[in-house]
Amino acid sequence: MTRAVLALGSNLGDRRATLQGAVDTLLAGEPSPVAVSPVYETAPVGGPEQGAYLNAVLVVDTGEGPLELLRRAQAAERDFDRVREVRWGPRTLDVDVIAFGDVRSDDPELTLPHPRAHLRAFVLRPWLDADPEAVLPGRGAVADLLAAVAAADTAGEQVLRRRDDLALRLSEVS
Repeated sequence: MTRAVLALGSNLGDRRATLQGAVDTLLAGEPSPVAVSPVYETAPVGGPEQGAYLNAVLVVDTGEGPLELLRRAQAAERDFDRVREVRWGPRTLDVDVIAFGDVRSDDPELTLPHPRAHLRAFVLRPWLDADPEAVLPGRGAVADLLAAVAAADTAGEQVLRRRDDLALRLSEVS
């Protein structure tokens, strides 16, 4: 089994229901749940003008390979009508494979670890909540990376608001 980290985001429709549905879909079958983070509301990073995102991180143990996990993530996006029209545009669901064990790969289909994860508070903060000892392969401790992002964010562009009223559950998985 390999420990994998998936980042979830949604800024269209019923965002909380979509994130919960994504957790349920991603855990149907093979992966074993380890933890799901609290939900954070965040401003979009890059791309066109759009509404706020809800973001969370799902940590799983899996016997699948990284590309199989990517296919599972893409299938979940399709299940929630993800449309890829504008880069970094609004979406019903975005699922990124952030890390897959200690795997480091420059494969254009799935770069591991995620090439921008170390720069994104909306990935690092929920991941740290889900796994306080987390390490991003090749980059270091998630706690240190989050501190660096916070220190560099002098304009306050990566402000996160924890939404405990929108908590996700692993127990809904059958």
